[in-house]
This record gives sequence, C-alpha cells and structure tokens, in this order.
Amino acid sequence: MNRIESALLKSRTKGNIPKKLLSIYFTAGYPGLHDTVPIIKELQSSGVDMIEIGLPFSDPLADGPTIQASSTKALENGMTTDILFEQLIAIRKEVDIPLLIMGYFNPILQYGIEAFCKKCAEIGIDGLIIPDLPVDVFHHEYSVIFEKYGLFNVFLITPQTTEDRIRYIDSISNGFIYMVSSASTTGAKNSFDQTQTDYFQRIADMDLKTPQIVGFGISNHETFVQATQYSNGAIIGSAFVKFLSNNSLEDIQKFTKNILHPPS
Repeated sequence: MNRIESALLKSRTKGNIPKKLLSIYFTAGYPGLHDTVPIIKELQSSGVDMIEIGLPFSDPLADGPTIQASSTKALENGMTTDILFEQLIAIRKEVDIPLLIMGYFNPILQYGIEAFCKKCAEIGIDGLIIPDLPVDVFHHEYSVIFEKYGLFNVFLITPQTTEDRIRYIDSISNGFIYMVSSASTTGAKNSFDQTQTDYFQRIADMDLKTPQIVGFGISNHETFVQATQYSNGAIIGSAFVKFLSNNSLEDIQKFTKNILHPPS
C-alpha cells in the first residue's frame, strides 16, 4: 500500500474522531543546499504526517513571493534535480512518513518522465504534485508510467473548478485531492473568510471518493482548524518557508506544535 494511502486510512480509523493530517511543504535546498534531509527528519520527529518537497524552478507561476524567493535562493545554492535525488538516496532508512515531490512539469520533462518516476520509486517517493500538468494530458499520456512505479499523482482543484471537472478528477485520482483554498497564488493568511468556508463545505457535500487536503493560506492553529473542518487535512507551505528564513532547524518542533495545538 502506498504510504499516502496508508496515512489517510489511519486518519479515518484513529478512534471516534478522525485525525486531521498535517502536511508541510518546503523548498529543497533552502535555506541551505544541504538542509533538505535535516528538515525532513525534524519534521517527522515533530509529528508531521506528510511532507511535500519542492523542486525549485526558475518560473514558479503558482507560488507567492515567499516560495518564489526560496526557489530562487535554492537555485542560487546549486540545487538541481540530480542533487535532490542524491540527497534523498537513503532517506527511507530514517523516515517512514509519506514523501511527495512538488514541482513544475518542465524540469521533470527535461529529466525524462519515466526516468524521473523510476528514480522517485527507487528512493521511496510516494507521489508527485505537478500544478501545471493538465489532468487530461496526465490521464492519457503518463498515468501508465506513474502506475508502473507505484506513484500517486495529486491533482489540484480551486473554487473556480467546475463540478464536472472535479468529478472527473475524483474518478481518476488516488491518494488525495489538493484543494486550493483560493484562486490566488500561495501565501499565508491569518483566517479564512465565509466564501472560502462555504467552498470547503460545498466540496465536502459532493461526497467524493478521494479524500481532500486543503492548501494555500494555512499559517496557524486557527486556519488549520478552519481548513480541516470539512477535509482530511491541511498543507502549510509559505508560513513554514518564512519560518525557516528566521529560525534554526532545531526550532521546527515549535512551529508544528503551534499549528497542531491552540495557543495557551
């Protein structure tokens, strides 16, 4: 069983109250080139359920200024696809939670789709999130390759995605659907407005077969609770990347504690 699937299954069967999953995104090679593995290990020990490793790209259109800046810095540090794979070669000796790579399609295409998927499988990556890969193109051209290597491809939906499109995505999805909280780029927010809450509830009422995890805008305990009221979990990216800019890796435990537990 894919680790993503296993984590979601555990979240639905842990006692009478479903556990809400916390997934953290960070950019590989940021703040330092060799910080990737130490960050992953610290996140696992701090109680995070899943990790999204960002593959830096020179033109990250879906990302807000915080993640764009981290991507630029990571590239300046010398991060490449090959270096990331080298860093992760022994990651499964120390880390057992789900790991995904999130990146844009161009670097993956340049590496070679099958070669990239094969390498992911070899090092223990569980899934990919590729925001600019059209669903139809993936379904018709690449899904067989992903299945061959046991990788889940996670699709994104937004408040503007039509119901027909959402149900099509649901029909071909495994793992989870990445439910983008708004149509804007990534970025931390202090709370969600009623429009976003209504969107979360609308998707929940569709009774999709695939679990949903909310991303974009989660930065604190309040937004984590709001995002997970109608979903299986939440993804934090910009707030964590900003935290890394101003704190040491040893402080990661404090960050996750503040997200998972209400402030005293």
